[in-house]
Amino acid sequence: MNDVWKALVEDFSDLPDAGQVTRVVVRLVLAAVLGGVLGYERERKGKGAGMRTYMLISAGSALFAMVPQLAHMSDDAVSRVLQGLAAGVGFLGAGPILKREQQGEVHGLTTAAGIWMAAAIGMAAGLGREVTAILGAGLAFVILALLPHIDHPADPKPEQVRV
Repeated sequence: MNDVWKALVEDFSDLPDAGQVTRVVVRLVLAAVLGGVLGYERERKGKGAGMRTYMLISAGSALFAMVPQLAHMSDDAVSRVLQGLAAGVGFLGAGPILKREQQGEVHGLTTAAGIWMAAAIGMAAGLGREVTAILGAGLAFVILALLPHIDHPADPKPEQVRV
């Protein structure tokens, strides 16, 4: 029985002190909250990828960024993990993109870009760049929530129909 307990203690010793536990919790929660803010905005607009999706993408990205650091991997190894994360999220983001042949329109690009941004925000939080993550999320929120309300003078106005 002592061997079993010893094995369990060794397996659960990746966070050896309260400081490390706090660091991991703060980074994961921050990533999830920031992703949730973006996801809530998208959900409110009726988009397919909403709050839970963005939270999971952001928190997952933070976890991918943290684990190699916590395992004391080299900077090269961490870089490879982050490159794989960016490529993987690219495939995930491609899912919502649709081309409607009849209308000649492409839909879902903003959602795909939002997913990509949520991953980058999570990655920043996971690497301990909390202020950068917050600033990135703030910029993304402004782009998603406020820019659609600005008139685009270059866009042609539909002609008014006279009756």
